[in-house]
Amino acid sequence: MDDATFLLARRKSLYWRIHFWAALIASPFALVATLTGILYIFTPQIEARLYQHLDHVAPQASMLPLDAAVAAAERAAPRGWTVQHVVPPFQQDEAVQVAFAPPGGAPDEHAGHGGHAAPVKPAFGLPAQAIVVYVNPYDARVLGSLASSERFGNWAKKLHSRLLQNDGWRWMIELAASWLMVMLVTGVVLWWPRGAQSGLPKRGARGRNGWRQWHAFLGVALGIVSVVILTTGLTWSQQAGGRIRALRDVSGQAPPPVPRGLHSREEGAPLDWQDAWQVARSHAPAIAVQLTAPASQDDVWRATMADRSQPTLRFDLQFDAYSGKPLYYAGWEAQTAFGKATAIGIPFHRGEFGWWNQALLLLFGASVLFSLVSGWVMFFKRRLPGSLGLPKLLPGAWTSPSALAWLVAAGMCALMPLLLVSGGLLMLLELGLARASRRRWAGR
Repeated sequence: MDDATFLLARRKSLYWRIHFWAALIASPFALVATLTGILYIFTPQIEARLYQHLDHVAPQASMLPLDAAVAAAERAAPRGWTVQHVVPPFQQDEAVQVAFAPPGGAPDEHAGHGGHAAPVKPAFGLPAQAIVVYVNPYDARVLGSLASSERFGNWAKKLHSRLLQNDGWRWMIELAASWLMVMLVTGVVLWWPRGAQSGLPKRGARGRNGWRQWHAFLGVALGIVSVVILTTGLTWSQQAGGRIRALRDVSGQAPPPVPRGLHSREEGAPLDWQDAWQVARSHAPAIAVQLTAPASQDDVWRATMADRSQPTLRFDLQFDAYSGKPLYYAGWEAQTAFGKATAIGIPFHRGEFGWWNQALLLLFGASVLFSLVSGWVMFFKRRLPGSLGLPKLLPGAWTSPSALAWLVAAGMCALMPLLLVSGGLLMLLELGLARASRRRWAGR
């Protein structure tokens, strides 16, 4: 064996070892995240069955002014709760949604804002404990109310991101995503065709070899989807998300800044909800609108998109509370490249682009499950009775990676703090295993 061949063999043994550790760490969490993610992507169909009586109404000749629906919702809401925002009907058969926040309600981690205190970017979530009152826009009849946390989509999101627990449990999904990224990178390296190899599964392959070929092929075939899912998942994680946002800001990819201190000029009567809706519709693209009322006499109205399935129609609008004059507007063209990527990637991650998106995510989830199961099948087929079953490391394996490989590893650890911490613990374990192996050989 020449030096180049032996170097490749040492690297392969190391990547295989790391791939094994990544699978061992990530598998339990990845299994839960995949199963809960598959459940989440069917949110539109499930909610259509559960909330038909709340979300939709029978169209009639004409709608009442929006203020009538808001007033009816205020009478039905708990005393002392304040209107957080209103989503008027975009289609003729849609109900008015009026969201209420409790006094001093804390914002949910996905909310993006916490009350009437001037959000500076689109706010798609609601404060904790918020409720939504649904009103028929034609007769102002209250159809019912639902706690935001109890709506299936929000419940499934919380199940997927933190197993229905508090924020202290979110580290598990972040740890899994970090090591799944390692699994993906090392898996691609191990699969990469060399020489006459094609990388495609061979017809008639059986046993562990057949499992290995399909395991590698499916993992790589859906690699792009894997990168999108893992990256977008990490953007809203606690530790890695903070690093990614800091890198975004340093690189000049922060969202367009909203001017601070925008105020309304108190001239004439203030706009009511119907007036504000008309102003928003005259400036916004053809998409459902979310309206937030001024918090004080000199504050401004705010409008943004209420539907993330059309990211190119994203907009932010602030206008005078008396004259309706636009004071700030930012559409899709004002977003940075990072903003556009996340505006597309996050809804894709959640399956919000329609049936094709859901079908692709279902296929992705099924391939992840197959990869997890096939990986452990291969492990038990390879593992000798009485042994740990760790992939064998060739001498000098840890010094064999190229400078580029070490640079990629350093970058991943810098962006994913949980990977750095858990990787450090793993290195200590590897040192312990190496010392135990040397003592065992010395005693023979």
